[in-house]
Amino acid sequence: MKKKLSNQFLGNFFIIFLLTIFDIILAFALLSYASGLIADSLVKNRFPASSIIKDDYRQIDASAVVENGGGVQVVDREYRVVYTEGLDTIGKDRLTADEFTAFLTESPKKPYHYDILYNPKGEFWLIVTFPTSIRLDFSIVYNKDAPSSDFTRAGWVIGLVVLAYLLILALFAFIYSRITAASITVPLQKLCDGTRLLREGDYSVRVDLRLKNEFAQLQNTFNDMAARIEHEISLRKKSEEDRKKLILDISHDLKNPMSSIQGYTELLMNKPGMTEQERNEYLEIILNNSKKTNKLLNELFGLSQMDSPEFSLKLEKTDISEYIRRVCGELVPQLEREGFLYEFDILEEPIYVMLDTDRFGRIFQNLSNNTLQYNPKGTLVTVSLTAENNQAVIDFSDNGIGVPPHLADNIFKPFVRADDSRNSRTGGSGLGLSIAKKIAEAHGGDLTLIPRQDKGSTFRITIPII
Repeated sequence: MKKKLSNQFLGNFFIIFLLTIFDIILAFALLSYASGLIADSLVKNRFPASSIIKDDYRQIDASAVVENGGGVQVVDREYRVVYTEGLDTIGKDRLTADEFTAFLTESPKKPYHYDILYNPKGEFWLIVTFPTSIRLDFSIVYNKDAPSSDFTRAGWVIGLVVLAYLLILALFAFIYSRITAASITVPLQKLCDGTRLLREGDYSVRVDLRLKNEFAQLQNTFNDMAARIEHEISLRKKSEEDRKKLILDISHDLKNPMSSIQGYTELLMNKPGMTEQERNEYLEIILNNSKKTNKLLNELFGLSQMDSPEFSLKLEKTDISEYIRRVCGELVPQLEREGFLYEFDILEEPIYVMLDTDRFGRIFQNLSNNTLQYNPKGTLVTVSLTAENNQAVIDFSDNGIGVPPHLADNIFKPFVRADDSRNSRTGGSGLGLSIAKKIAEAHGGDLTLIPRQDKGSTFRITIPII
């Protein structure tokens, strides 16, 4: 890729090189043409010395030259300035032979145009002077009568100068083409290297071009893409780990009751002479384990159902203040039976929300089951309802043992329990809070654990007010 792009730039600059040569030739041609166009309009060409010269210099009329900013001087054969009008660049009344010779030879170098004409009859030099506007001292003179050796030397010199100029111009074009190509190929190579590493599975790769042009936008786009891919891959890995853990947890939670059911069933079938009391005890164990298994399967079904695209709520406009009062009333007998204390702080004014009352009640059922399962008798349970930021805020709190700090971030994940031993007698299925959170989110709200400095825990339910 790099060589191809560099050669393409070199080819483009070679075309520019040829166009530059053509442009130089065209420029000289245009300058010559322009010089011819303006030649007749210049005052130095409208008032040459030949137009005003007379045999008697005293009869010369210099008024037109002087009116156009020029000057006229007459130098006799003894190099005396015998006549002067207008612009005078000689500045003397008399010149020596050397001074006059120097004036004649150096006049082309001065910023003036001198038209010098000798009158043999009057034996004087007429000098017409005009200030030079712009002069390009470049000309090619050809005389076929010159010696052939001079032609050869001049030809070699001109050829070498042209060749040197073309070589220098070609070198500059080559260097500039390489520099220009490098400014594109180097960032492209870095991006290609990053893309290759990304393709090979290195999702942490990032590109730093240290540029502020369009490549910087491409760099940012690439880095954003790599970051998103890395994030998606990490989420996929985490999802796979969660899936494996979920299968392991399900297997673990189903293994114990199913093994118990199998064991006691075999015992009933193979133990003769069993008393009625023993039989009833074994059947009760089988029944309880069947209920636990059925409950776990129902909760798993409910959790997967809420992740299904077909899952929907039957929403209706509901006064959540009245609804919470009714839910709290239903909790009171259960709390009193388990020896728990309770306090309720519900707003008196109505607050309307869109609610699926059956599924929303599952949130309170799961929260109360967790509270009763993990906390000792005498624990105070508090339920409050407030309105904040156009949301109904329900806090379900207790002053019990609280949630262990190491579980606080993962408490809403499936099969996370406060009891790490996963003892079925001290903990539930570990799905209750996960189901409750999904129900709250399905209502456009959320279920979160609020950190507390003192003992106990607070679960906050939010739902938009209509």
